[in-house]
Amino acid sequence: MQINRRRMLQLAAAGVAAGFFNHKVLAETQPITAQTTFTLPSAEHPLLLNFNENSLGMSASARQAVINHLNLSNRYPDSEREGLIEDIAKRFNLNTENVGLGNGSSEAIEAVISGWIQQANDKKQAVQVIAPDPTFGIYEDYAVARNVPVVKVPLKADLSFDLDAIRSKADQFDGISIIYLCNPNNPTALLTPNSQLAPWLDNIPENHRLLIDEAYAEYAEGDPQFTSAIEWARKGTERLAVTRTFSKLYALAGLRIGYMVAAKSEMDYLRQFLSADNTNLTAAVAARATLADNAFLQESRRVTDESRRMVMKALDELGLTYVASSANFIFHRIKGDSVEYAKKMKAYNIVVGRAFPPLTNYNRLTLGTPEEMAYLIQVWKEFRTKGWI
Repeated sequence: MQINRRRMLQLAAAGVAAGFFNHKVLAETQPITAQTTFTLPSAEHPLLLNFNENSLGMSASARQAVINHLNLSNRYPDSEREGLIEDIAKRFNLNTENVGLGNGSSEAIEAVISGWIQQANDKKQAVQVIAPDPTFGIYEDYAVARNVPVVKVPLKADLSFDLDAIRSKADQFDGISIIYLCNPNNPTALLTPNSQLAPWLDNIPENHRLLIDEAYAEYAEGDPQFTSAIEWARKGTERLAVTRTFSKLYALAGLRIGYMVAAKSEMDYLRQFLSADNTNLTAAVAARATLADNAFLQESRRVTDESRRMVMKALDELGLTYVASSANFIFHRIKGDSVEYAKKMKAYNIVVGRAFPPLTNYNRLTLGTPEEMAYLIQVWKEFRTKGWI
């Protein structure tokens, strides 16, 4: 979209932008740093609100840690890798034997699914993977690659998990059922409360395997309805694995670092399905620095919470419904098809989330900085005048 001078001034008056490229302004919202800036998106540098990344960027402490360790790039990262495992264990009051690192949580998810499939094969048992639909779909890739059937259970009308139907599918299966649950869920950002999950976690049947993906759990911490499944892993619960990532709140998506947590008996078995050399030096030191940087983590949460309030207020004013968000994104209704909506947004140099069938009348929107959300909201208002939302 070509924005002329008149349009640029309209955006500036709304506290969104005051120029192109290097012409930056301070937003009206509470500053993120001493001098928060916003650059008007362009076709070359669009506003990326599609992959639930952290728009703040990596913390200053992580950046400095990477710089400080660059001269050690000729050495293997074993000591920092072990140090990160110790830091994670300390944060959750675990033993290091409960923690395994992954090249992002994606590798950890793959290791769990691969391990439990192999376990079933070794016992000559049938195996299937069950998951709500839609959800984060990488689990399916790993199952299909191993010729394991995938059972998808539709979300309920309120877009929550149909846990009764999922359990029923597992109970009726003559073999091992690997159940994948993302909590909060992606793409809905909806939290499955502890009151619903705890009974299952307290008594996991012999033929059930629970994989809880907590990629967005840091955004739910403090909510009385949320209790991390790590609590059960700490107690030694078997047939359970929990995965987490440093890609979201910690803002290290590009460094590919995540981890899994399980009881010692589970981890002793599953660890063999993780690569022994999956953690590079920069990822390890950046993750360690960010884990210790409480000020950054608090600011990261504050910025997301502020952006969420802005977006919810705008959606309310536009009369567009949305799902209660416990993550750094929001799932909201749109007018028409999500693919066409995304094309219109791209014309305004904004990239939003992909379609998630069958919910094609919804869009997943990453919650960027308040400045970015102010720009988005102004675009929404223009869309409304055109009848597009």
